[in-house]
Amino acid sequence: MTNHVKWMAMVLCAGFAVPAAAQPQPAAKDVVTPLKVQVVLSRYQGEKKVSSMPYTLAFNVLGAAPGGQGVGSIRMGSKIPIKMMMMPVIDGQKMPAAGPVQYQDVGTNIDCRTVAFAEGRFSVEVTVDDTSVYADESGKPADQPSFRSFRATNSMILRDGQSGQFTSAVDKVNGEVTKIDVTLTVVK
Repeated sequence: MTNHVKWMAMVLCAGFAVPAAAQPQPAAKDVVTPLKVQVVLSRYQGEKKVSSMPYTLAFNVLGAAPGGQGVGSIRMGSKIPIKMMMMPVIDGQKMPAAGPVQYQDVGTNIDCRTVAFAEGRFSVEVTVDDTSVYADESGKPADQPSFRSFRATNSMILRDGQSGQFTSAVDKVNGEVTKIDVTLTVVK
């Protein structure tokens, strides 16, 4: 064997004999932290809770702390038909009206963005956009419904298992208080 071939054989054998400690480690950007963020929209009439709607977003934070980021979103709702013309009344009875109909989106949209900080802390930025129909005195939507909308964007610093009140606001029409609570969980 020539010196050149011996040298190539030694290089190839050395490449296969790399100790475990020298094996390539995953890059910091390959670190994945699974998260679950629960957002609860609660409505109160005075001290009495009249509704509580929980939403859970599960997603991954990609990259090592600090600086790893993750995003999640939920779109939940329906379209409500709105007649653009009132029903005509003939001899005291409402008659069906043929006319244009528009649709109003009603529901909840939630966007969440997290950024990992050192020591297991996360910046959690949440945007909640909620639209619903006001009920009449009987509790049913009216023929020509009114809509309420609520939009809030905020961020807070949370650790695994920690909760915080994201926001609280009063509805000017009916006096209901809307509160949003956020809980962060690192999935093990």
